[in-house]
Amino acid sequence: MTTATQNSENLFSDNSDASLSAMEHKSKEMKIRGVGIIAFLEGGKGNWVSKMKVMGALKNEEVNFLAVAYSKAGEMVDTLKNSGTSDRTPLLGEFKFIGGVIEKVNNGYVLAVFSGATGEEDTVVAALGLEFILSKLK
Repeated sequence: MTTATQNSENLFSDNSDASLSAMEHKSKEMKIRGVGIIAFLEGGKGNWVSKMKVMGALKNEEVNFLAVAYSKAGEMVDTLKNSGTSDRTPLLGEFKFIGGVIEKVNNGYVLAVFSGATGEEDTVVAALGLEFILSKLK
C-alpha cells in the first residue's frame, strides 16, 4: 500500500462516521428509513474498507434493506459505475437498483449507498454521503 493510499484510507476512516451521520440526517429530513453504506476501494476492485449504519430500519415486511444495499455496492465495485446504470446484463445477485453512487479519487474509488425508499430518494441520500466524504478526501 502506498503512502498516498494509506493517507486516503485514513482520511476515509476518520470521516466515514460523519458521512453516515449526514446521510442519516438527510434520510430523516426526507422521512425515509433504511440502511446506508460508505466505502473506500483501494486502487480498484481488490480491497475495500466500508462502514454501514442502520438509519431507522434494517428491513420492512417485504425488503431486507441491507441485502439490497450490498447488492448495489457489489454491482458498483464490479462496474465502477453508479448502481443501476451499467449497460451490461446484470449478474446473479445484481438487480440494477439505483441508489448507489461512486467516484474515482486519487488512490481508488469512494462509494455511498442508501437503501430503503425509491431509487431516486435513495440516490439523493447516497449522493449527499458521497459529496461529504469527497470533500474530506480532496
